[in-house]
Amino acid sequence: MKNQPIPSREATRQRQFTLSRRNFLRGVGACIAVPMFESALPSMLRAATTAGARTAATTATGAPLRMAFAYIPNGVHQENWWPTGEGSAFELGQTMQPLAALKSSLQVVGGLDHKEAAPGNDGAGDHARANATFLTGARARKTDSANIEVGTSIDQLVAQRTGHLTRLSSLELSCDFVRKSGRCDSGYSCAYLYNLSWASAETPAAPEPNPRLVFERLFGQGDPADRRANFLERQQTQKSLLDFVREDTKSLERQLGYNDHQKLEEYLTGVREIEQRIQRAEGFGQLPDPHAETPPAGIPSDYGAHMDIMYDLLTMAFQTDSTRIATLLLAGDGTNRAFPEIGIPEGHHYCSHHRLNPELMAKIASIDLFYMQHFARFLKKLDETKDVDGNSILHNSMIVYGGGNADGNRHTHDNLPVILAGAGGGSLTPGRYAPMGGKPMSNLFLSMADRMGATDVTRIGDSTGRLQGV
Repeated sequence: MKNQPIPSREATRQRQFTLSRRNFLRGVGACIAVPMFESALPSMLRAATTAGARTAATTATGAPLRMAFAYIPNGVHQENWWPTGEGSAFELGQTMQPLAALKSSLQVVGGLDHKEAAPGNDGAGDHARANATFLTGARARKTDSANIEVGTSIDQLVAQRTGHLTRLSSLELSCDFVRKSGRCDSGYSCAYLYNLSWASAETPAAPEPNPRLVFERLFGQGDPADRRANFLERQQTQKSLLDFVREDTKSLERQLGYNDHQKLEEYLTGVREIEQRIQRAEGFGQLPDPHAETPPAGIPSDYGAHMDIMYDLLTMAFQTDSTRIATLLLAGDGTNRAFPEIGIPEGHHYCSHHRLNPELMAKIASIDLFYMQHFARFLKKLDETKDVDGNSILHNSMIVYGGGNADGNRHTHDNLPVILAGAGGGSLTPGRYAPMGGKPMSNLFLSMADRMGATDVTRIGDSTGRLQGV
């Protein structure tokens, strides 16, 4: 094979000019965002890396900084959850064993409380309050009517300030069915249980449970007629979305160096793999109607598969810088979902009120482990996916995993189960167990907002200041 000519400095400059920071492969009704490439980094970004400069929602290297929250319901089995030891000399508990290979990339944060989820004068309804308070730090108004009120959630407070940097200001996902109204928990509206993100005190940011609709939102473009026509053509011809962007793909490939070409190939393979999984789940039926009141078809019947595909879509949203802020409600608090996948026919909520019954406690521990295995898979994928600055996406992220109930048997809301994964682009200190001694969880959110560049967020819910030492 002949030696390839070395690109001239001018050719390299032209390639850097042509490759923008955010590239898209376009076709009629299709728009696939692609990862940011190292060869597209402008000289000013490299200069910022040298100087240590940082802008809103970026790391010190200039790479995007991401923030996500994954919610687990019904508390956890306490004995299996908490680590032993403190600081970097800690040992993971049984529930967190799936995270062993990523131990250096996470903090187990203890001693964080949500006092506004406690009963107070409101009586029963701990599940609704746990869910509603988790990202708001505020007390939910006890009502099952339209006059719901809780508070703006941290993800939306940050999105209001930095969301203009990405195509989607934030991404709200769920692995549960969404009920928009009605009474769900001791006089509390279903809106509190089926929403994690709140755009304002009275307005939830409804999550999307259907993988097809998330996929089409990430990769479709044009008016609804073009997008529906594109979907129908894919349905009738068994084509992939990638077939509609073939020319743009070829054009982009000609501009890429070897490493970036490999990165593109791996990414497109991942897009196609997710597309095929969605097709199998829905039987390639009609494009779901996002405005329908009933749960849309196409949600995987296997709950673990549903979690995995939503985690994978979230990974792609971060990888392509389509958004830097996301929430994933794995299930609304109080869910009584059974887990036949792991041999548990009883409902989760039923098991959580174990009253120290060893058999039920063992089942709760198994459910906690099931959730953790899928979260660990997500973190592993983030850790294996390289970012534009050469670090992993996990390194350049802050991922909170936890819930608003601590002990589901007693409905406690202090010492909540919380994991903070990722290094925040180098601004966090992972690889340790960090007991905080009874601080509002909202304080952690303020510290995360600072790192996202939203330094003017001075209070959220019951916060008393920034959480130090993370």
